[in-house]
Amino acid sequence: MNEQVIGYIESIVKGRPALISEMEQYAVEHNVPIMELVGIEALLGMLRIQQPKVILEIGTAIGYSALRMAGALPEATVVTLERDEERFEAAQGFLSRSEDGKRVVTLFGDALELAEEVEKHGPYDAIFIDAAKGQYLKFFELYSGMLSENGVVYSDNVLFKGLVAEEHVEQKRIRNMVKKLQNYNAWLMNHEEFDTSILPVGDGIAISKKRGEQR
Repeated sequence: MNEQVIGYIESIVKGRPALISEMEQYAVEHNVPIMELVGIEALLGMLRIQQPKVILEIGTAIGYSALRMAGALPEATVVTLERDEERFEAAQGFLSRSEDGKRVVTLFGDALELAEEVEKHGPYDAIFIDAAKGQYLKFFELYSGMLSENGVVYSDNVLFKGLVAEEHVEQKRIRNMVKKLQNYNAWLMNHEEFDTSILPVGDGIAISKKRGEQR
């Protein structure tokens, strides 16, 4: 979407609680990546339709999306993983200031090393992947087996500022990341056990629905 349309949508989004606005400002001031407003609102809309009871989030950062999900789904529990100690501690602080934060379980460590602990809190009705982009495929393979029968995986940033559609990216580090996301998107779209749609909202959200035994 062009900036004018994004600005229009942002202008009519319902106001957020003071704590959420504070977190948004903190993210700007401390250069912490959180979901774009249009993207998080779209994700919350899809989750309200799905009504998951247990959500796994890979990539807590400061707890913004975890708290937004808990706030949108009063009966849901969110289990969220973060490996950066400073961000983990910031998330703990923010979550402790909200009643919704009481339904958020925070686990510290690398998501690729926490599977045994994560499994104790499952199965999961929804998994939200929003961590190291180069590891998305590994995250999906490691945790999608913990989904409930009608589970859904939501992957953020899959369009990466539109760079996945570019034929050539000059900067090597960015080019490698783009290549990994392109491979991940293609892999998802051809997965035998999931149906996937990619929505061009925010930074791109992939929705992967488990097909179930009947398919």
